[in-house]
Amino acid sequence: MTKIPLRRFTARALPIDEQGRVLLLHGFDPARPDEPFWFTIGGAAEDRETLQEAALRELHEEVGIRAGADRLTGPYGTSTIEFFFAEYAVTQDQTFFAVRVAEGTDISYEHMEEIEKATTLGHRWWSPEELEATDEVFFPEDLATILRKINSTA
Repeated sequence: MTKIPLRRFTARALPIDEQGRVLLLHGFDPARPDEPFWFTIGGAAEDRETLQEAALRELHEEVGIRAGADRLTGPYGTSTIEFFFAEYAVTQDQTFFAVRVAEGTDISYEHMEEIEKATTLGHRWWSPEELEATDEVFFPEDLATILRKINSTA
């Protein structure tokens, strides 16, 4: 099956709690539901959004966290990746931003798009040490390094 090429410029929002842990979502590609993975919150910039605006919008849409632009820090890293999702062959430029949140912040999937709701299994807070020790799949693979960089600037 031929995949539809898709180019995206994305902002990744990394909520960081008071213990220095990052919030990740757990989900799957609908074409491979038996291969779940952990991933960062975020998505493509829309219309004339800046990457910072996209990060804050996605933070609210995907996990229900509202934050002002003054709480967003970074960028803490950029990369270009290629992957498959559903019927798409995606080339994605991604930029990582952080936002500090209180421990116990309420998480809500209420504003997610239907495909996101259908492919999201849950969420979890991860420390750099837990990311380095796990056998579970997560993206980006250098997230522990990015998280340590964020925590060193706190």
